[in-house]
Order: sequence, then C-alpha cells, then structure tokens
Amino acid sequence: MATIAASPNLPALTNHDVESPLTIGVLALQGDFDAHARMLNNAGAIAVLVRKSGDLSGLDGLAIPGGESTTMLRFLGRGAFIDVLREFLTTTPCFATCAGCILLACEVLNPTQRSLGLLDITVERNAYGRQIDSTILNLESELAGGPMEMVFIRAPRITRTGGSVEVLARRDECPTLVRQGHLLAATFHPEMTTDLRVAHLFLEMVRANKAALALEPCSDEGCAVRN
Repeated sequence: MATIAASPNLPALTNHDVESPLTIGVLALQGDFDAHARMLNNAGAIAVLVRKSGDLSGLDGLAIPGGESTTMLRFLGRGAFIDVLREFLTTTPCFATCAGCILLACEVLNPTQRSLGLLDITVERNAYGRQIDSTILNLESELAGGPMEMVFIRAPRITRTGGSVEVLARRDECPTLVRQGHLLAATFHPEMTTDLRVAHLFLEMVRANKAALALEPCSDEGCAVRN
C-alpha cells in the first residue's frame, strides 16, 4: 500500500481494521463510474454501483464520480434520493471527483445550482475552460510519494475553503484536493491514472470512520461497542 499523509485526527487502526475488506459504493447515475469502481477495486476495496437510495444500505463509504453535475441532480431529484443521500453522507465517508466535488460543495457558482451542501467550500464550474482546455499536470501534494499526475477535464475551481477544510494539493494556488472530516474531494480525476494514493487515503478515512463508530455507545442498554 502506498504511504500517505494521515490526519492526526484519525483514530489508530487495528490489524483487523486494515485487513477487513471495505464495501464502497460508486454513484452510478452518470459519468465514468466504472473507472472509479476499477480504481477502488485496485486499491483493495469491494466496489458496488449505486443507482437508487436503497443501494446505500450496508456501504462503508461512497464515491461520487465526475460527469455532469446538472444531469446527476436531475436523477437525484427523483423521489427522495437526494435527501436520503445527504443524510447518509452526514456520517458516511465520501470521495467526490470533479462533478462530484460540485455536488458535495456548500456553494456552487458559474452558474449557481443546488448541491448537497456538506463540504464547506465554494466551487466555480468549468473554471479552467471547456473540454478542449483539458490538461494533465504533475503537481506536488501533501501525500507522500512525490508529484502527482492530475487529469483536469472541464474542471471546477475551488475558490474558498472553510476553516475545517484541509488543503492537500493545489493548482495555481487554488485547492485541487481537500479533506473535511470524513469527506474528501478532488477537482481532478485520479481514477484516470495508475496512481492509487488518493484511493488509499480515502480507504484509510473509511477504516478510521468505522473504528470511531465501533467505539460509540449503541442505543440498546448495556451495549458499549457496536457489532
């Protein structure tokens, strides 16, 4: 497994935690969700596709892929999916890429649009230009292992981060990889490279979240540790 920058706020993991397979959902409404599933599988997780709110049951974490955020919103608007998803992600780790980062943000500009409003950032859509302006850059990050290949495709730009948001990578002083508690978001596409450092970071966050939840008291009397 790649060496990554661990957050000092994440609880220590046991050998059992590290070896247990994680089940990560990939929102499969639109976009290159298959590439995210392959990335997660290559990183050692079990990836399953999520197309309706009922598919969220039993997941350890969720990935929201790139694509077209307005199209995703239309699908999420059917029934109560978006409300169920928002509630689910208040406690469940999520890794969001490009359009997924837009969906997760608290504020979306250029133009404004609805979002899940969970990650304390402001995002400008298509800030780096159109499809023909897509580019691949090798940039430094807070993750160990040297410069990281970052694929930008109609990428959004993060223009503001809240006080609880940790910036892990930048492009021209603007954040490209951020973490806030159990939420991780990138404006680039790590699933389009062979570098699994971001995927491993997310899985570390998921394991830490499971470890923390296991220590919380259950609602049943006399239960001190979750099963």
